[in-house]
Amino acid sequence: MSYVVNLRSGQLRLTVESADYPLDELCGFGCRANPRRPFVIVSRVLGKHIPVRPSRMVEIHRTLAKKIPNIPGPVAFIALAETAVGLGHGIFEEWLTLTGRDDAVFLHTTRYRLRETLAFSFQEPHSHAPCHLVYEPVEKHCLHFFAKAKTLILIDDELTTGQTLVNLAVRYLAYNDRVHQVFFICLTDWLGQHRSTLAQRLGVPLYLVSLLQGSLEFKANPDFQAPQTIAAFACGRSEGYPLRRNYGRLGVRQRIRLETTLLTDQSNSSLGRRLLVLGTGEFAHPPFLLARFLENAGHHVLFQSTTRSPLLEGDALGTKWQFMDNYGEGIPNYLYNAGSQDVDDIMIGYELMDARSSHDLPERLKARCVIF
Repeated sequence: MSYVVNLRSGQLRLTVESADYPLDELCGFGCRANPRRPFVIVSRVLGKHIPVRPSRMVEIHRTLAKKIPNIPGPVAFIALAETAVGLGHGIFEEWLTLTGRDDAVFLHTTRYRLRETLAFSFQEPHSHAPCHLVYEPVEKHCLHFFAKAKTLILIDDELTTGQTLVNLAVRYLAYNDRVHQVFFICLTDWLGQHRSTLAQRLGVPLYLVSLLQGSLEFKANPDFQAPQTIAAFACGRSEGYPLRRNYGRLGVRQRIRLETTLLTDQSNSSLGRRLLVLGTGEFAHPPFLLARFLENAGHHVLFQSTTRSPLLEGDALGTKWQFMDNYGEGIPNYLYNAGSQDVDDIMIGYELMDARSSHDLPERLKARCVIF
């Protein structure tokens, strides 16, 4: 199937070769405020830019986890911040449930400097924030699985050239030379002709897992100018962030369990109400678990996350709210499609609230803050 998508920034020509779901169920399209890549694929199942039912996200995580064959361990799962943090963590937990394995570690890249040992860094060339950091796990079993993995699984929301995951894989393979095979997992794979050359660049067998496989071509509109120039953000503050709890940046090997009191308190205070639960930036999975619990308890729940990605209103991005980040860095963050759903109550999940004076999102949304 072939499609043509006309955007302000140019024209996308898409070819879908195979798919588990129809294209319009998986994604829409929009424009970036970024000349390095003027278009964006806006997922309808990721829970980032568009609100999604938690049960729908679980279905997606499970479908992708089922596509992973029997693989040699140890296994290292690494998800790309910030967009794929929740996707990767969800796939990892569904894979644990499906396989019963106990020889794997999950972690995600980060743009925050921590007070722990840095394993390596790498670049995401087209991004507004190109620097990614990968930290060594702190728990000894997690570190063992990370340092000696035979299978490496990398997760992103979509692949267009594969360059970012190749950069990550190359850095990891230099860190650990025991890897037998690599998997790239994503929602939509648009690699097209790039697909056949990726494995040659890595030097080990590469397997691609996705819900849709196809190709795309983008023809830029020469008259389009993004309304702002995006500066490349540095990675975090130099002194490092003191994390109260490790939810994935420093490696986990079991499902995350939220505190029972947090779950029951939020459920009891939400009886009969339609809810939107928001994650904040890289802190996506624990708020998602809260949203999943509330949906399973019988509430009408939607989930999405804030982001630091500067996109443009229009097309699949109906509205755009800008606000300062909650980590005290003074970096603009965004919430897209706010108010597009009919909800009675909004909860925002935080791991850190270092910028209460400048971070005004809870007041603007009239939302409850949930500190994990």
